[in-house]
Amino acid sequence: MFKYLKSDLPASIVVFFVALPLCLGIALASGAPLFSGLIAGIIGGIIVGALSGSNIGVSGPAAGLAAIVLTAITALGGYQNFLVAVVLGGVIQLVFGLLRAGVIAYYFPSSVIKGMLTGIGIIIILKQIPHFFGMDKDPQGDLAFLQIDGENTLSELLKAINALISGNVSIGATTVAIIAMAILILWSNVLSKKGRIFELVQGPLVAVVIGIVFYILAQGGMFSITKEHLVSVPVPENFDGFLGQFSFPNFKAIGNPQIWITAFTIALVASLETLLCVEATDKLDPHKNVTPTNRELLAQGTGNIISGLIGGLPITQVIVRSSANIQSGGRTKLAAIIHGFLLLISVIIIPKLLNMIPLSVLAAILFIVGYKLAKPSTFKTMFNLGWKQWIPFVVTVVGIVFIDLLWGIGLGLAVGIVVILIKSFQNSHFLHKEGEDVNDGKLKMTLAEEVTFFNKGAILKELDSLPHNSFLELDVRKTRYLDNDIIEILDDFAFKAKERNIDIKLVSERGVVENPDSYIEFFKLNKVK
Repeated sequence: MFKYLKSDLPASIVVFFVALPLCLGIALASGAPLFSGLIAGIIGGIIVGALSGSNIGVSGPAAGLAAIVLTAITALGGYQNFLVAVVLGGVIQLVFGLLRAGVIAYYFPSSVIKGMLTGIGIIIILKQIPHFFGMDKDPQGDLAFLQIDGENTLSELLKAINALISGNVSIGATTVAIIAMAILILWSNVLSKKGRIFELVQGPLVAVVIGIVFYILAQGGMFSITKEHLVSVPVPENFDGFLGQFSFPNFKAIGNPQIWITAFTIALVASLETLLCVEATDKLDPHKNVTPTNRELLAQGTGNIISGLIGGLPITQVIVRSSANIQSGGRTKLAAIIHGFLLLISVIIIPKLLNMIPLSVLAAILFIVGYKLAKPSTFKTMFNLGWKQWIPFVVTVVGIVFIDLLWGIGLGLAVGIVVILIKSFQNSHFLHKEGEDVNDGKLKMTLAEEVTFFNKGAILKELDSLPHNSFLELDVRKTRYLDNDIIEILDDFAFKAKERNIDIKLVSERGVVENPDSYIEFFKLNKVK
């Protein structure tokens, strides 16, 4: 695990700076103590990170659960009663994992997952623009269209634009945000290619240090930044005060039926968000790792039990932190674990220093994360794949931006199922494997006339079970429709096959291709749609 420490350590620092305001903001949006968000971030990093089978996923408090938590705390009669529901929710997640419910992750089409990534990228950008100018009172981490401050994403954005035009923005916050953005762009596009030192020391770390220095030097002048535009970590007066920030569940309330209903809701929503994030991060992973979904549910359940026992918010794997990890070059779970320790150490040792970080600097960092998730080229790529991919993609993006994450995913999935049902009306879909010879390691796999994303789990399992140093004949002569998800799986497998010394012979109506480099290009040229 320490083999890639030189990549994981810089990535963990970036994830730490991304996670810090989100932990605090989600706690504020949830109506919970601020420290509860930090507890969830620490447990998500250290405990879940250690138990998870994901190399690049990062867990912590989730924005998608904020509305549920806000309502539940009041309905259950207080935060300590709510913590009982968090613990029970974790236990239910363990049951989900033991029942192997993680297979659900394979039934989300690629167009919806890509729409989720793009939609989250867009919403991050739109939400960070007001913070960039130091004028948004809505907490970081509130990703829903309707905000808890009474505004919505678009009205808050219009307020920021009007303030910018009229010159009513915070000069100090805006100035340091522009400096931070310039550092990030310069680091990413120029300096990172100039020497190893610029890869080890990440641009976001430099931007945050500059932001702290700027805040200190600008105090009292026209560029001063008010406390409302700074990170706000709770600062205990002594060690007893630090321990007093922890809360513990009131298990006397365990007989309340509403607690069990809330626990099941938390378990269901947290598991769904986690599985969606697992699929998304595996798509983003340049090394094409496949996360064991049932193990992930077990890790998340354990994390939620511990988080609930010491006063933390519910935990899920989170796409914002995970994508920041990937973008920063994280290679193993060590990046997530170190980020958890950084949160723990910093809130104990340097909370006052953390409270000198301007939110506008962190907004600049998140803005870059959002842009990389929602690149304009993604829209062009999805459009070129045809209406079967384009429509679910767009519906997912619009749903996430104008409602919230789960609604966007639900709408996109519904549309995706309708599209597949229309296309699959005439033919069944299956994967047939034949002619296995254990002695010589020669295998033959024949794809059906129509193969859709419903077959993704079976095909992934078959390909992953192929032994090293074997030979695979893949017959697609009868295949007339091959879903883009399946083509991507085959394309990813071509990369892994070389590492496992598996030779592939692709048999089609146009002839035979040995060890194709790109299945996407092959099927595009051979008109298999």
